[in-house]
Amino acid sequence: MLVVPATELQWTVLVPMKALPAAKSRLAQTVPAGWHVELVAAIRADTLRAVRAAARAARVLVITDVEDGISGALVQSAPGLNGALRDGADHAGQHWPRDGVAALVGDLPALRPEDLDAALVAAAGHAHAFVSDATGTGTTLLTATPGTALAARFGTGSAARHAAHAVALDASAGLRHDVDSVADLASAAMLGVGPATRAVLDRARLPGTMPA
Repeated sequence: MLVVPATELQWTVLVPMKALPAAKSRLAQTVPAGWHVELVAAIRADTLRAVRAAARAARVLVITDVEDGISGALVQSAPGLNGALRDGADHAGQHWPRDGVAALVGDLPALRPEDLDAALVAAAGHAHAFVSDATGTGTTLLTATPGTALAARFGTGSAARHAAHAVALDASAGLRHDVDSVADLASAAMLGVGPATRAVLDRARLPGTMPA
């Protein structure tokens, strides 16, 4: 196992993103027709913007399911979300073995760079760590330090599965508020979403998402 001091550890951040318009199907069921694709694209843009501005993130590796679905992304060969993350973790381990690997969901419009940095600093002290979502049942971030397998078990009830082998981290609300519905968007909007999401919400005027 490679040993890198926790205070110096950098991370490859894996962000799985299913190609549109198939992505975020649950959100599509709760937003007005015509806004789904634009909203998802904006949420993703704000998530990636925050990751790229985080000091502990050496790089971000987007993983997608369709060739040319997302420009510059790694196209997965294994099926499903966890398969995508295995492919991404393998790629990261081969190319950047001295860095930790962090799997992050791509629907965190209220994420701030300092939110992610704080979690990654805390994660550096554990072989495996995770952050649960706002409900406490899902997972928004899963980490593995250099030389350890990511062991992603995302899906319904993933927090309990990850807790079996990973340390639960405290995290700010922006890192825990993923979006699967208009209600989730409203909660994120109260925290303060990124500029791309805010611009779409200002035009869409979805219930509960407008500034007071």
